[in-house]
Amino acid sequence: MTRISLKTLGELGVRHDDRDATLPASKRTRALLAYLALTARPHRRDRLCEVFWAIPDDPRGALRWSLSKLRPLVNDAAVERLAADRERVTLLTADIDIDIRSIAEEVRGTDPSPDRLQTLAHLLQQPLLEGIDLPEQSLFQEWLTAEREEARQQQLIVLRKLSCHETLAPDRSLSWVRAWVEHDPFNPEAATLLLTRLEQLGMERELAAVSGEMSSRFGKAGVAWSPDARVARCSDSATSEDSQTLPHLILARQKVQFCTAPDGIRIAHASVGDGPVIVKAANWLSHLELDWNAPIWSPLYRALARDHRIIRYDERGNGLSDWDVDDISFAAFVNDLETVVDANELSRFALLGISQGAAVSIEYAVRHPERVTHLILFGGYAAGWRIDASDETIREREAVMTLTGTGWGQDNPAYRQIFSSTFMPGATAEELSWFNEFQRRTTSPENAVRFLSAFGDIDVRTRLAEVSVPTLVIHSLGDRRIPAATGRNIAASVPNAEFLGLESDGHLLLGREPASQVFVEAVRAFVARES
Repeated sequence: MTRISLKTLGELGVRHDDRDATLPASKRTRALLAYLALTARPHRRDRLCEVFWAIPDDPRGALRWSLSKLRPLVNDAAVERLAADRERVTLLTADIDIDIRSIAEEVRGTDPSPDRLQTLAHLLQQPLLEGIDLPEQSLFQEWLTAEREEARQQQLIVLRKLSCHETLAPDRSLSWVRAWVEHDPFNPEAATLLLTRLEQLGMERELAAVSGEMSSRFGKAGVAWSPDARVARCSDSATSEDSQTLPHLILARQKVQFCTAPDGIRIAHASVGDGPVIVKAANWLSHLELDWNAPIWSPLYRALARDHRIIRYDERGNGLSDWDVDDISFAAFVNDLETVVDANELSRFALLGISQGAAVSIEYAVRHPERVTHLILFGGYAAGWRIDASDETIREREAVMTLTGTGWGQDNPAYRQIFSSTFMPGATAEELSWFNEFQRRTTSPENAVRFLSAFGDIDVRTRLAEVSVPTLVIHSLGDRRIPAATGRNIAASVPNAEFLGLESDGHLLLGREPASQVFVEAVRAFVARES
């Protein structure tokens, strides 16, 4: 088996054992290789076409051509690393050494010597994927910018470790402290350590000059810092704790896997974070990758992932799961949740259900009370729109389904706006535009209609009294899609359930609204209780 290593610092390079491989002449194809390698997760073919081929008449043909050039570069007779089917493309990187990822693991998992840290610092001085920019492809450029920022964060961590290393004398560490300040100019800890080193070395003239410069710099930036501060040693905190919760850094730590439902449908699921487990039942719409950049739920996930292990999955017919499915029904939704839980070998966990995911969660909790420690329901309903509906309501819903089938895939977002305006009526034009586009990327027009129809048949009303696990029902008081009275009825019907009303009109919470933080704090406090 050929040993493959990928060089991403500086210009992209591939080595087969001890020799350099010849890369494709197409910069776009080289960029595709880097994207597949660094993301290390499955990508839908249509998504890759959007990222790399917004202009050609036949982007799928262009993608097939690029993949044909990459296969001999990463595959060999013993291992097929580039896996592709009709829907997805994945580069399996378990046995590929990728320099930037190896450095991150080494820095995070060990305590390198000063000599090794210096080597890493020199490596990280090189720009990530130099010369591989695609300015006309905005989606790729956004990803590349995020990856370069992550590489910069690794560089800062290494510089901090060198600057603070206890075995380095002040005169040896001074150059590394200077480099740390140069690359992180508004870091109070770095600035304070620089003054400390200058004072230790008796460099009074430079100390006075640097002190004045730092005071001016931090003052103009509005950053609290005192030039009189000195440190005997560095603090134990990370270089930038907040940077570890940036969406692209969380996404980089997320590992997408697939499990197979009883009817053979592949369900994409992912886990991120550490701590008590929270499983989020799938709801329409979701996408394991795109969710992290959402103005809606991504702040909720990021906040909870700080002290919990969050397991999510995409519903069948949606996101990264199989779209070509025969069965889209409530029974299938429950089976998919059971499949994901079993695939993750979970014995006890909190279960979060949003919108129609609440009914799925209720059914699961009744079937498996020994596994569910806490049940959290947000914006949920126990009966779908067809249940006990008037003829007028049924006609209205069927009209919306007809509009969805004809307009979902069109560039004009007017049809999708029907849903956006009721999901989150307080959203800005930019947020609505994002959600319109998100819907298009998340499922097909045909599946969107099938989902709407399946939701109408949901009915777990008789199951509510059978719920025996601690339950918290949360609902936006101004929800225009599912009235708050529906949430109150669920809470009244589930034994000992609690109800929390949020000051919001959104069926989906916007991360910027105060209700979002109330939601996170309520979930965190509820899950922390002993069941």
